[in-house]
This record gives sequence, C-alpha cells and structure tokens, in this order.
Amino acid sequence: MSPRKSGRSGADTRDGRDSVDMNESATVRLDRLLTMVPWLLTHQGVEIDVAAAEFGVSRAQIEADLALLFLCGTPGGYHDDLIDAQWEGGQVYVSNADTIARPLRLGVDEALSLMVGLRALAAVPGLGERDAVDRALAKLEAATSEVSGVSAQADRISVDMGVEAEGGGADGERLEGQLAALRRALAAHRRVHLSYVVPSRDETTERDVDPMRLVNVDGPWYLEAWCHRAQDVRLFRLDRIADLQVLDVDGTPPADARPRDLDNGIFRPDELSLRVVLDLEQQARWVRDYYPCESVEERDGGGLRVTIATSDTAWLRRLLLRLGGAARVVSPQGLRAEVRSAAELALAHYR
Repeated sequence: MSPRKSGRSGADTRDGRDSVDMNESATVRLDRLLTMVPWLLTHQGVEIDVAAAEFGVSRAQIEADLALLFLCGTPGGYHDDLIDAQWEGGQVYVSNADTIARPLRLGVDEALSLMVGLRALAAVPGLGERDAVDRALAKLEAATSEVSGVSAQADRISVDMGVEAEGGGADGERLEGQLAALRRALAAHRRVHLSYVVPSRDETTERDVDPMRLVNVDGPWYLEAWCHRAQDVRLFRLDRIADLQVLDVDGTPPADARPRDLDNGIFRPDELSLRVVLDLEQQARWVRDYYPCESVEERDGGGLRVTIATSDTAWLRRLLLRLGGAARVVSPQGLRAEVRSAAELALAHYR
C-alpha cells in the first residue's frame, strides 16, 4: 500500500513553509511523531496546514511524517499491523494506531524529577517566564495529586544551586559573594561594573552591564546582561569575573534586549567560529543526533559528511579519538594533524 497524498506534494523552495528539514535529528522527529499520532486521532479530518502550525513545522514535513507512519506499527508488517494515514484533499485521517492512541504519560520517577526541576527553576533570579513555570508546576502537582507520595517526596528533596569552584575554599566563597551581589542588583535593577577575564585573548576587560538574569548551565553560573561596551546581550561566566561593583545607577536593560535561547547550550556560532568538516561512517551517524551540525550530507555506504562550528577543538579531538576509524577530518588540515599526533601518542603508550 502506498500513501495517499494531497494535491500538493514536494517542497516549495520559494518560501520556508513547504520545506523538509533535512538536518533534523532522529530524536527530535521521533518525539514529534509520538506526540502527533494521539493528537491526530483526536482531531480526525484536521487540515494539514493546521496540523503543521500545531507542531511548528512545514506542510511538507507533516506529509513526510505521515508517509513514515505508513511504515510503522506492530511486528508482522501485514495490513492490520501498520498505521494507516490518509491526507487526500488536505485533510488528515489516521487509523489503526490504537497501541499509541494515548499521549505519553510520566512515570512516578519522571514526575518527581520534573517537579523538583521546576521548583529549582522557579527560584532562579531574573527568570523571565516565572508565571509559565508556576502554571506548569501547578498542573503537574494537580495531575499527580492522586498518586500516593509524589508531592510529599518532592517536598523532601532540596536542590543546591550554589556556585562550584575548582579550587574550593576562598574561590568558592568569592563566587558565592558575587552571586549574592548580582542577585541584589537584579532585585533592585542596578547597573554593575565588571572586571572580566577573556581567556581567549588573555586580557581583563572593564565594562558596565545591566543584569537580566542568572542562569546555571551544566554546573557553572552565568550572568546574562546588556553590555554597554558591546551594545548587545552577553553572557558572563561568574568564575571569570575578577571583580564587580554594584553601582547606584538604574540598570534596566533596553526594551529590545532579549534573553538568548540556551536550549542548545552556551556556544553560539558566528562568522569567527571554526568550521570543522567530518566524514562519518555509518556506525558514527549518531554524532548528528548528539551534536549541533550546521550542515549534513549523505554519503555512499550510509555515512554522513557534517559541518560543526566550534570555538574550542579540545572536545572535538576527544570525540574523534573515541570514534577511531569511524570518523575522518576533512578540514581544517591543522585539526587533522592534531588528531593524528594524539592518536600516535596514544599508540606509543600501548607499545
């Protein structure tokens, strides 16, 4: 059986509404499909453009997802084992998907972890979406109220969002003091003067900033602020702040200053970032799903050619050594030589 498509098919490259994201990871697509099927079952006959808007993707992407559903189902592969999807005329109908008809449900451990995480997030100074966090937490607590002990367990767990310092001792106390001072500046809307160390240039810069929020990303604390020197929003890592002074000056950021999206990490590629091109064998395709790639091309034999932007190649050298012969540096040549030298040094230790 082949999918019955609507009158419009393929990608319209004249605008971005009808294109398929070829760089989308398998993890992201699977997450959307698991959510999409229950939604479509309860919205039979929905316009395909409405479904695309609901999931924030293009019409062509929805059609590609529906075509993929034709290959999904329970073991056996017969007609009654596979999901049936029809979108002829621009309306979507899904059937034979009873096994995943209900939305994904959180287990007790997952609900507990999410509640604790939301409570920790709500306590972060300068959080711009506090109301959204409170609403989500209230819904989760209401949904788990009938599950014995979940709320009580969450109440007994505390999250320490203190500052970690490699040296501990005096360094830790200094960072805790800086964190407390920045929290006061945020609460009072005061401008802050920073002496900030820039490791890549081995220099200390002086700048005035208007604090926007404090965020904890994978352990380290960062101050996000409007920087008057750069005339833009910047992130400042607390353990790189040599000194700070809270000024008796209004520190309200400009109305057009917007927090950065940190879902993909702190690093944001720019024109100065190093572009590394890698050839990945089939067994290393998982790299695409775990690391942000600027471009992805299919290669013969099931491999990929990917381009990764980075400001630091140390982690990339470790990744390449881990992949062994399943990855090869195409460019730059300098990184290729570094990886070769590191591999030869490792082999010398074995000899």
